[in-house]
Amino acid sequence: MGKSLVRQTQERTRPQFEQIDAFAAVVEHGGISAAARALDRNPSVISRRLDALEARLGVRLLSRTTRRITLTEAGAVYLTRVRTILSELSAADSEAAEGAAAPRGLLRLSLPSTYARRWIAPRLPEFVAAYPEVQLELLHTDRFVDLVAEGFDAAVRIGDLSDSSLIVRRLAPVETILCASPDYVARRGEPSRPADLEEHECLRFPMDGFRQGWKLRNGDEHVTQRVSGSIVSDEGEGLVAACVAGAGILPASDWEIGQELAAARLIRVLPDWRFDVDSAVHVVLPPGRLIPAKTRVFVDWLARDFAPTPPWLRCSP
Repeated sequence: MGKSLVRQTQERTRPQFEQIDAFAAVVEHGGISAAARALDRNPSVISRRLDALEARLGVRLLSRTTRRITLTEAGAVYLTRVRTILSELSAADSEAAEGAAAPRGLLRLSLPSTYARRWIAPRLPEFVAAYPEVQLELLHTDRFVDLVAEGFDAAVRIGDLSDSSLIVRRLAPVETILCASPDYVARRGEPSRPADLEEHECLRFPMDGFRQGWKLRNGDEHVTQRVSGSIVSDEGEGLVAACVAGAGILPASDWEIGQELAAARLIRVLPDWRFDVDSAVHVVLPPGRLIPAKTRVFVDWLARDFAPTPPWLRCSP
């Protein structure tokens, strides 16, 4: 009787995976001897597997001297791809052993700083109570991290991710609207059309589209309105605080000021107009088909919090 297809596949691919495993271990541990100890193999075995891998691919992956081993450009690209494969294999083993109904382990998340403080951190006790065997490690940063290279399981990102190569789940649209404090409007009056903004103090970000010409839309009508003001800042929370204190008119994402609008510390001005940008809150995952249970339950938990409307639109005074 002939060998089964599974058995044939195992025999054909086992040497390839052993070579890949050796390559990844050498990079991770910084040398052949250290990799051999980690894999419980003789250094000569690891060296042969590296040679076989490079011969099979027809490209040099590592530059080796007596003192150090470094990745070549081709090696760096290859490592990124095989790390995804090895990660999926590890996750598959974990899921099979643990069962999808029992998510557990360390979940590393990258979160936008201000957004996370307002809309994720206060809700984390609920997630931890529901999934006590999941440990959270949170990096609060507005930088778009490299999920694969930096070892993150997921990230929350705000913006237009239409060209992303990652797995993207869109949670909610984001609108950038104009607001001011009731005190400011009482002192300076309320603009009735975009051109009136030229007579007002406008709080601005030091970036294109926010500093001098504000691109606004009202249905199919689009205008670029020149603005000016005494305060320019790259810190969103600071500008919201200044706006609440009566410093001027601010363009802000609805999630940034949902609590302030609900408490009437801010009011919308030019309510029919909003910034002409497309933005949304997304959760993104590393490329690959297999999503570990710990990641899946977190994404589903986030999505439930956005249904049927995002939390900043449900604020009460």
